Amino acid sequence: MNDADTCPQDSPNESNKRTFYKEEKPNEEMFAENNFHKAHKGKKGECACKCTNCGKSFSQSSSLKVHLRIHNGERPYKCSICGKSFTQSSTLKTHMRIHKGERPYKCTNCGKSFILSSNLKIHMSIHNGERPFKCSICGTSFIQSSSLKVHLRIHNGERPYICTICEKSFNQSSTLKTHTRIHSGERPYKCTICGKSFNQSSNLKKHMAVHTGERPNECTICGKSFIHPCTLKIHMRIHNGERPYKCTICGKSFTQSSTLKTHMSIHNGERPYKCTICGKSFNQSSTLKTHMSIHNGERPYKCTICGKSFNQSSTLKTHMSIHNGERPYKCTICGKSFSHSSNLKKHLRIHNGERPYKCSICEKSFTQSSTLKTHMRIHKGERPYKCTNCGKSFVLSSYLKIHMSIHNGERPFKCSICGTSFIQSSSLKVHLRIHNGERPYICTICEKSFNCSSTLKTHMRIHNGERPYKCTICGKSFNQSSTLKTHMGNHKGERPYKCTICGKSFNQSSTLKTHMGNHKGERPYKCTNCGKSFNRPSFLKRHIIIHNGERPNECTICGKSFNQSSTLKTHMSIHNGERPYKCTICGKSFNQSSTLKTHMSIHNGERPYKCTICGKSFSHSSNLKKHMKMHNGKRP
Repeated sequence: MNDADTCPQDSPNESNKRTFYKEEKPNEEMFAENNFHKAHKGKKGECACKCTNCGKSFSQSSSLKVHLRIHNGERPYKCSICGKSFTQSSTLKTHMRIHKGERPYKCTNCGKSFILSSNLKIHMSIHNGERPFKCSICGTSFIQSSSLKVHLRIHNGERPYICTICEKSFNQSSTLKTHTRIHSGERPYKCTICGKSFNQSSNLKKHMAVHTGERPNECTICGKSFIHPCTLKIHMRIHNGERPYKCTICGKSFTQSSTLKTHMSIHNGERPYKCTICGKSFNQSSTLKTHMSIHNGERPYKCTICGKSFNQSSTLKTHMSIHNGERPYKCTICGKSFSHSSNLKKHLRIHNGERPYKCSICEKSFTQSSTLKTHMRIHKGERPYKCTNCGKSFVLSSYLKIHMSIHNGERPFKCSICGTSFIQSSSLKVHLRIHNGERPYICTICEKSFNCSSTLKTHMRIHNGERPYKCTICGKSFNQSSTLKTHMGNHKGERPYKCTICGKSFNQSSTLKTHMGNHKGERPYKCTNCGKSFNRPSFLKRHIIIHNGERPNECTICGKSFNQSSTLKTHMSIHNGERPYKCTICGKSFNQSSTLKTHMSIHNGERPYKCTICGKSFSHSSNLKKHMKMHNGKRP
C-alpha cells in the first residue's frame, strides 16, 4: 500500500506550501514539515501506534520509535563538542545553537533573542499579559498549559518522579534531573570567569551577576537592589510584614516556602543529607556542603582587608561589618546595635526573658536552639571535637579551636596597656575592664558589680542557693562546673601539677602557681593598712575584712558571724553534727577536709614541715610556726 492509497488529496494551498519548502528549504527541514502534516492527518482517524511499556499512543510509527528511546535509554544523536547525547536529531540541532551562540528568534519589543521559536512565543506573553491557563482551585493563571499541569500537582499532592537513590519524589521530571546531580556530583554549568561550576543553568545565571555587578531590581522603600525580581518580591515581605507560608503544627509563619519546608524537618525529624566522612546528617543540602568544608579545610570566601577566610559567603558578609563599622540593627530598649538582624532577635530575648528552647531532661531553657543542641551533648556525653595532639575532646568546635592555641602557642590578642596576650578577643575585652575599672554587670540583690556576665551568673547562685553541679560519688554539689572538676580530682587521687622544687603535687595549675610563690618568696598582694603581703589576691581580700570589721556571714542558730562563707559552713557542722570527712584507717571523722589531711599524717608518718635550724620536722605548718618561736626567744 502506497501513500496515495492512504492519504486524501492535498488542497492547492498545501501543495503550494510543499512546493515552497521543496524549493527554499533543505531536505531535512522539508521532511520535518511533511511529518507535521502527516501527524495532523493521523488525528482524523488514521491508525494509532501504542507503546507497550506505558500505553501512550501515537499517530505515527516514527513518533512511537522516538518515544521508545525514553524507555530503552537510546540516545543516538551525540554532540561532537560536549559529548551530550539526544533522542532526536532536531534536539541535537537546537542544542548546537548553544555552542554556536545562535539565537535566531528575536523579540521585537525588548530585543531579547531565543534559541527556539516556542520560547519566543512564551516570552511574548510577558509583553501582552496573556495568561490563558487558569487554575480552577486557587485562580493562579499561567502562560503555558504544561505549567498549569505541574501546578495542579501542588493541590493534588502528586509527585510522580521518584529518585532511585534516596527515594525523594518530585512533581517535575526536570526537578528530579537536577536533584540527581546531587548524587552524581555533576555540575555541567561552568562560569567562564572564575571557573566555578553549578548543577543548574539558573544558578550560573545568578552567579554571573556577581561578576557583572548587575542588580536591576530595586526596592522602592529602602533602595536595596537585587539580581532577581523574585528575590525583591521576597524582600518586600520584610517591609509589608507578609508571611504567607504557615506551619500547620506550631503555627510559625515564613516569607518563603523553602524556609517552611526546611522548618518542617524539625517536626518530622527528617535529615536526608548525610556526611560520608563522619556520618552526621542535615536537613538541608547547603548545610551539608558548609559542613564538608570542616573536613576538607575549604574556606573559599576571603576578606580583602585582613585576609581572613570563611567557608560561607554570609559569614564573610557579617565579618565585613567589623571593618566598615556597619551595625544597622538597633535595640529600641538599650540602644545596642548589631551587624545582623538575627543577632538583634536573639538579644531581645534578654529583655523580654524569652527562652523558647527547653531541655526535655533537666528542663533548663535557652534563648537559642543551637545552645540547647550543645547542652544536650552534656546529657548524652557527646564530645565530637577531638584534639589530634593530646586526644582531649570537646562539646564545641570553637572550644577545640581555643584549645589548639595551647599547643601552637598562639595568643594573637594583645593588651596595649600591660602587654598581656590572649587566645580570644573576648578575653582581651574582659581583661581591659581591669584597666578601665569597668564593671557593667551588677547584682540586683547586693549591688556587687562584675566585669563579666558569667561571673555575675555564678555569683547569683550564692543568693538563690543554686548548686547545679553534683558529684556522682559523694553527692556534694557545687555552683561551678570547674569546682566540681577540681573536686573530682580528690576522689580519683589525681594531682597532675607537680612542683619541680619540692615534688609536691596539686590538682589545679593555679594552686601550683601559688605554691611556687612560696619557694620564690613572692607575695605580690600587699595590704595598704598594715603592710602585710600575700601570695594570692583572695588571701588579701580575706585579710582586709579584719581591718574593716566586716563579718557578713551570720549563723542563723547562734548569731555568731564570720568573714567567710566557708568558715560559716564549717561552723554549722558544730550545730548539725555533720562530719563528712572520714579517715579510712581508724574511722575517725572530721568537719573539714584539711583536718582529715592533717590527721592522715599520724598514720602515714608524714612530717613535711622541717625546722631549718635544728632539723625537727612536723606534720602541720602551724606546729612548725610555734616551734620557731622557741628558737627566736618567743614563748609560744
